[in-house]
Amino acid sequence: MSKIRVRFAPSPTGGLHLGGVRTVLFNYLFAKKRGGDFIVRIEDTDQTRFVPGAEQYIFDCLAWCGIEPDESPVHGGSYGPYRQSERKAIYRQYAEQLVNDGFAYYAFDTPAELEKMRDDHKTAENPSPQYDGKIRMQMKNSLTLPADEVKKLLDENTRHVVRIKMPANETISFTDMIHHEVSFDSSLVDDKVLLKADGMPTYHLAVVVDDHLMKITHAFRGEEWLSSAPVHVLLWKYLFGLDNMPQWAHLPLILGPSGKLSKRDGAKYGFRSLP
Repeated sequence: MSKIRVRFAPSPTGGLHLGGVRTVLFNYLFAKKRGGDFIVRIEDTDQTRFVPGAEQYIFDCLAWCGIEPDESPVHGGSYGPYRQSERKAIYRQYAEQLVNDGFAYYAFDTPAELEKMRDDHKTAENPSPQYDGKIRMQMKNSLTLPADEVKKLLDENTRHVVRIKMPANETISFTDMIHHEVSFDSSLVDDKVLLKADGMPTYHLAVVVDDHLMKITHAFRGEEWLSSAPVHVLLWKYLFGLDNMPQWAHLPLILGPSGKLSKRDGAKYGFRSLP
């Protein structure tokens, strides 16, 4: 069996909260009990939400917990860079592969066109229409435009994103270490953006590519990511094969009296706020 490798992948968008620390502990203790490695990877692809000082705060919190990563942007390692913003060219390569293989497509819709789509297709039963298999053929993308026009738009650097092409009427399943067998109907999942207009990946593409290249064997994350699991399973299948997918464990959320613990409540448990 390959060496256990786990990762904690926070976004530098604010203070580390109690749920994040709980996720760290599950990853760290699981790896260390089995002689494995604990990796910290900074998921900073959303530059609009970047908070100065947040990355250092994350490492300060880990030090406060007595946890030192084996690999990270600070500690180095053989699988860097460990900041996603420094891996931008890598993600484009895999996005192009998905398009070429017919599993994704270029979408050239403007914000105004997307808003019009939502207004035109809004109903009482479906108040928030999504860009999915029922909508995609009515939009401006490489599935609906002639090939020569698509090439012209790309050659002119027309603003676009890359979306996954979700298959229709497929059951997507995987075995979770906590929830056991989990299944989804692919027709109920929209065509998520994989590569944004600024060339940065979304979480969906980046997490799969990075987990593969960093040889992650197990991934503990909050169960709020369960709804994204079918997209990630398909990306593993399309890019690297399901046999190479890490084992997942989706942790239950930590709830307070209000129904969900606010990130701001971390101060009650010893975690300071960012200045």
